[in-house]
Amino acid sequence: MPVISLGLGLWQIQRLKWKTDLIAEYESRLVLPPLPMPPLVNPDVVKDFQYRRVTATGKFRHDLEMLIGPRSLEGEDGYQVVTPLERENGSTLLVNRGWIAKKVAEKTKRIEGLPLDEVTVEGILRIPAGRHTFSPDNEVDKGLFFYVDLDQMAAKSGAQPVMIEQFFEYADSDVLASWQELVRLGIPIGRDMKVNIRNNHGQYIVTWFGVSLVTAIMLVVLRRRPASEGMLKQRHMRRYM
Repeated sequence: MPVISLGLGLWQIQRLKWKTDLIAEYESRLVLPPLPMPPLVNPDVVKDFQYRRVTATGKFRHDLEMLIGPRSLEGEDGYQVVTPLERENGSTLLVNRGWIAKKVAEKTKRIEGLPLDEVTVEGILRIPAGRHTFSPDNEVDKGLFFYVDLDQMAAKSGAQPVMIEQFFEYADSDVLASWQELVRLGIPIGRDMKVNIRNNHGQYIVTWFGVSLVTAIMLVVLRRRPASEGMLKQRHMRRYM
C-alpha cells in the first residue's frame, strides 16, 4: 500500500501540471477578441477552439427550444435553455442561452425572455460533458434532455451539432435584485466569462502522499512489534516438524 499510494501521488503531480497548463491555455483564449462564426462549422475542430469567444447573429427559433435538466442555481430548480439560432446564410447553430427557473419553464410564462428580433450572441465554444452513468434517456420528442447530446439536438432542430454557451452580464449594479428579476421574467442567466474547470489534483496529491506515509509507518510498527506467544509456538512447531 505505501508503494501504490506513492505511485498514485506522483501520477497526480503529473495530472496537476497538465490541468494547470490546460486552464492557463483556456484563460488565454478568453482574452482574445471574439471570432465571428463561419457559415458552416466542422464539429471535429471545435476541440481546438474550446473556450474561444465567438459571435453569431440571427433569430432564435423558440418553437424548437429544448430544455436540459433538472439543473439548479442558487438552490432553485430549473433548466438550461438551448435554442437554435437561424442565420441569414441559412445555417443554424445551437445556443445554450442559460438557466431559467422551473416555475417559468412554459414559454407563455416568460414572454420577456423570448426575443423575436435579430440578436447577436456572444459566448464560447465548448464540448459539453457527455452522459453520466445513471442519466436516463433523453425525451427527444418532448424537447427534454437530461444530458447534452449534440447529435440528437441537431437532428431535432435541423441545426449544426455545434453549441455556443452564451455569456451574460448583469445590467443592474445590485446583482441580487437583478437576479431575482431575471428569474421572475424567465430571462435566461448565461454563463460567466471565466474557465469553469475543476482542479482538485492538489488535494489528491496530499491525500495519496498522506496515505503512503501513514501506511509506511504502520508497516514499520508491525515489523518491529514483538511476536506474540502464539506466533512463537507456531515457529517452534514448524522447526521440529
